[in-house]
Amino acid sequence: MSTRIASRFASLKRANRAALVAYVMASDPDQETCFEILKGLPAAGADVIELGFPFTDPMADGPSIQKAALRSLKAGGSLRNTLDLARRFRETDKDTPLILMGYANPIEQMGYDAFASNIKSAGADGAIVVDLPPEEDAPLRRAFAPHALSIIRLAAPTTNDKRLTKVLEGASGFLYYVSVAGVTGANAASAGDVRAAVERLQRATDLPIAVGFGVREPDAARAIARSADAVVVGSAFVDEIAAGPAAQAPERVLRKVALLSEAVRSARDAADVEGIRA
Repeated sequence: MSTRIASRFASLKRANRAALVAYVMASDPDQETCFEILKGLPAAGADVIELGFPFTDPMADGPSIQKAALRSLKAGGSLRNTLDLARRFRETDKDTPLILMGYANPIEQMGYDAFASNIKSAGADGAIVVDLPPEEDAPLRRAFAPHALSIIRLAAPTTNDKRLTKVLEGASGFLYYVSVAGVTGANAASAGDVRAAVERLQRATDLPIAVGFGVREPDAARAIARSADAVVVGSAFVDEIAAGPAAQAPERVLRKVALLSEAVRSARDAADVEGIRA
């Protein structure tokens, strides 16, 4: 496992708060604007960053991230340009965990060993490959192992106990719980459902549990942060990029990050107060 990821979650556990995991699409709306957003994320409150690399058929993603991928590709986005962004980001920030997220086809084109080597040299900490299930990711595991890179796996409400054992085999970094059946940007699950799911997953693994899909507003982020180890937000930030002129996109995105970060950071304090009142 990446020591950067482990250190970040250990630090947050000591502080008794959840992480905000912020997703942006590489090269959206263009390479330089994306870099301005990327390097501003930690100061705005992102504890972990997911940097998506574009693909023409992002089957797990809803309209917001599909459109972001198309904007990225139109601007010249690619896996190699994503790695360049990661490398530039790491020159500005040595501590914030950075995960690449995307689909298997561009990795197949590059080659697993080259992908692993390039991730390591760029200063990224691992990857989420959405369409590469445990039965098919042995080449990725073999390539990542010498570099201590994390393979972050996905679990869902439909993941039964037998399947969960398979999902956790070889997983590291954290477990990404997809809180609703559907695509990114779907409606968020209820706080009660998330709490029950997190408790079940925590009985099965010591990995931190990050919950995402459908988290857009502070109330939803706050509710999830009371039980999960991390809250993942993507479509809400991507939508800010699409909302107006590219030149103003960094300001819009970072403002939204700060708003959701504050909700995540204060969630357990608020829960303590509510417990006292009760």
